[in-house]
Amino acid sequence: MAPYVTLATCSLNQWALDFEGNRDRIIESIRQAKAAGSNLRVGPELETTGYSCQDHFLEGDTYLHSWEMLAQIIDHPECQDILLDLGAPVRHRNVRYNCRVIVLNRKVLLIRPKLFLADDGNYREGRWFTPWAKARYVEDYYLERIVGEITGQKTVPFGDAVLSTYDTCVGAETCEELFTPNNPGIHMGLNGVEIFTNSSGSHHELRKLRQRIDLIMHCTRAGGIYMYANQRGMDGDGRLYFDGSCGIFMNGRAIVMGKQFSLNDVEVVTCTVDLEEVRSFRTSISRSLQGSHAPPYQRIEVPISLGAGIHSKTKLTQPLEEVNYHIPSEEISLSAGAFLWDYLRRCGGGSSTGIAGFFLPLSGGLDSCSTALIVFSMCRIVHSAITKENNKQVIKDLRRLVAEPQDSTWLPATPQEISSRLFHTCYIGTTNSSSDTRGRAKQLAGDLGSYHLNIDMDSVVSAITRVFTLATSFTPRFTVHDGTGAENLALQNIQARSRMVLTYMFAQLLPLIRKRPNPGSLLVLGSGNLSEQLRGYYTKYDNSSADINPIGGIDKVDLVAFVRWSRDAFELPILDAFCEATPTAELEPITSSYVQSDEDQMGVTYADLGVMGRMRKIEKRGPWAMYENLLKTSVWADRYTPRQIYEKVRHFFYYYSINRHKQVVLTPALHSENYGCDDNRFDLRPILYPTFSWPFKKMEKHVEKLEKEAEGSHQKDE
Repeated sequence: MAPYVTLATCSLNQWALDFEGNRDRIIESIRQAKAAGSNLRVGPELETTGYSCQDHFLEGDTYLHSWEMLAQIIDHPECQDILLDLGAPVRHRNVRYNCRVIVLNRKVLLIRPKLFLADDGNYREGRWFTPWAKARYVEDYYLERIVGEITGQKTVPFGDAVLSTYDTCVGAETCEELFTPNNPGIHMGLNGVEIFTNSSGSHHELRKLRQRIDLIMHCTRAGGIYMYANQRGMDGDGRLYFDGSCGIFMNGRAIVMGKQFSLNDVEVVTCTVDLEEVRSFRTSISRSLQGSHAPPYQRIEVPISLGAGIHSKTKLTQPLEEVNYHIPSEEISLSAGAFLWDYLRRCGGGSSTGIAGFFLPLSGGLDSCSTALIVFSMCRIVHSAITKENNKQVIKDLRRLVAEPQDSTWLPATPQEISSRLFHTCYIGTTNSSSDTRGRAKQLAGDLGSYHLNIDMDSVVSAITRVFTLATSFTPRFTVHDGTGAENLALQNIQARSRMVLTYMFAQLLPLIRKRPNPGSLLVLGSGNLSEQLRGYYTKYDNSSADINPIGGIDKVDLVAFVRWSRDAFELPILDAFCEATPTAELEPITSSYVQSDEDQMGVTYADLGVMGRMRKIEKRGPWAMYENLLKTSVWADRYTPRQIYEKVRHFFYYYSINRHKQVVLTPALHSENYGCDDNRFDLRPILYPTFSWPFKKMEKHVEKLEKEAEGSHQKDE
């Protein structure tokens, strides 16, 4: 009978180019795996260097230092007597590959390059690496001297092979290979591979985890054990949060899974499974017929038994009854909160005392409220890691960030206490601001515990307009005061941009005002949502300009749901007022007959923006294809006439195109939705667009045709 095997996978919070820190986290994960009785440990993709080195993967130093760290891991006394699957970049014959380095007892057994690279969305692996195109082919790799001196090897196998231990067969996949239709695991499984490892650098998106887990389950539909490892945290990219969720799966079931969101830098999950369950699961005639015809893989002999002996008292791990998934509002809270913590603690090289926290202009509207709630969520996550898990690294980082003395024993009693030391908010009002927004901002800041200021900047705005009047002898007026549209827009933009200037001044000097030792400065947080950024409904270089924007990748509809969820989750009744208030920029004078409204000024609802945004990016539809599809979409067809649909599509693409210049300078934002418009990484488009004249004419003609047909049908009915 087949043995029981104990296996270990992990999520590591690696940091690009933090070679020593990455090494230490790898060794700690190996230590924990061995302590749990595992004979096989798999780690995340490119774990020696960190995943997001980007163009540093073109530098020789990156490969040199990676091998130096690998040498120390291979030679470490606590890294023996366990089969290790390590992620590292490797140069072979002057070609760069994203590789798995398989090691046992100071011997490199196999270097397995990635076959299919990730080049969609946020991924650009093809810029730095080349896929291995020689399926089931192995050649010699001349090992670096620093490693060869430890292993006694001159060459090692390099290529697409599998590993044969005394009791089973192991094959390695890397991240993107899981997502391909004809993934390598299918072919390895038909060749008798029973244990598959997958090492990933997969980032978080709302609602994405279920897709990932479904794919893993599908990969074991014909039987097998799948070990999934993933990066966790913000690894220096500044836009992505890798969401862990390492796990081990067998025969289409989840056996054990790690956390999706956590502040633990190292999380190892282990389980014990029965290999006989895999073998008995694979007894179907069709599977056997396909397996008998499968082209063979070269097998690398591995002198180890992964299984426990016949007299072992090891107990089997029972499968999970179900995989728990967070709802999107929880995902926003936990992912963005953990992202901000990594961003804050790693600023200045991870040891600086010059970054004193965050500064947020708190307007009293829902968007800045959402950003504030995410910071508060961060404080809650940090407080929980300290009080419930006694996380030493979190305690150390927090004391450094709040400038506690090195011998301090301070621990926060509440999340609000953390907020009071790290989070700074300010209501920056004008004569166009209402008492309602001012009051909401003050109450929310009090409930969250932030250090809050309440100021007016009318004198700043007046000074700027006076300079313009002195230079031109012209005094601009708002539309409600009989000014032109150009004047109205200019007066709004002056307010918005003045807020940005004041924001950075306060962010730079508030730590000094609060008498913080070695004052430092604050990171400015933005609060522009994805829907408005896609439409271009914001002022260039206003408060959309910041150091980081936690909500820049989140749809407005999802933000509203997040705030409603936070009302109960965080016990904040004031959030009802934010959800019920009409979204407004408060940049124009309020009169008895006019109150500025965001949706009115945009000419489209947030819900419709989300629909069109997803069609543009995810479904890859231009103006005509979007119009044609919406005509056949029941929700839109029942609500709008063909002409209204045409007008909305035309309106969307018109404002999207003329405002593209704003998107190219957007503040770096956490990537959360799969239809984001981040021009720097995710959504690469022209800056200057023509007028879409041809698709617009085509839509106009089609609408006229439909209207004539409808009119003729109506006359017949009469």
